[in-house]
Amino acid sequence: MRAGEVMRKDVITVTPHTAIRDAVRLMLDHHISGLPVVAESGAVAGMVTEGDLLRRVELGTEKRPAAWRAWLAASGRDARDFVLAHARQVGEVMTTPVVWVAPEAQLTEVVALMESHRIKRVPVLEDGHVVGIVTRADLLRVLESLLPRAAAAPVADAELRRRVLTSLAAQPWARGATAIDARVKAGIVELVGVVTDPREREAIRVVAENTPGVQGVIDHLLWVEGMSGIPLDPPAGFSR
Repeated sequence: MRAGEVMRKDVITVTPHTAIRDAVRLMLDHHISGLPVVAESGAVAGMVTEGDLLRRVELGTEKRPAAWRAWLAASGRDARDFVLAHARQVGEVMTTPVVWVAPEAQLTEVVALMESHRIKRVPVLEDGHVVGIVTRADLLRVLESLLPRAAAAPVADAELRRRVLTSLAAQPWARGATAIDARVKAGIVELVGVVTDPREREAIRVVAENTPGVQGVIDHLLWVEGMSGIPLDPPAGFSR
């Protein structure tokens, strides 16, 4: 799936000369956490987000320069912190350069950028102009539409068992899948067998949960220590 297929086209933007008060009001009114900043030419100039407005003198959260830094070449950093805390226009606090994608970008690229830059939204640009934006919320909306629904018709227990074991055998991490069995009754899958890694145990359960037609999963897998074969209890917080 590509960015252009999921992006919002009705992008709310501001200019570098927009008052910070007005930008904050736009974010609050539209329930968004960031805005593309567009220059008079129409080209994107930056992004202003909630993160750019956390260190403000009005909140008492501004960074205060350490006395010892006055003796070092750190005055530029302190000056920048002062601007972030006291600026009145968006262009003075916006983040540059802009992390962006083209409409043809795959969602894998969009998500990778969000993760590596720790951002919640990625503008979509053509010829330097904003044509859309992809946010985490947009990805969640697509995810919700793609998540499997309950099977419309019941599936025979024998067929469900076959599906679960076939899906499990296809997983490259399921090294011990031959020791796992699935007992099925009225659409409920009971997992039995031995695992040597609690992470594999959870993954086996997820395989069963994602098998079309499965109504529920009961985990009766036994977790044992790989070298000694001693049975172990699952760690605190582990899902059974």
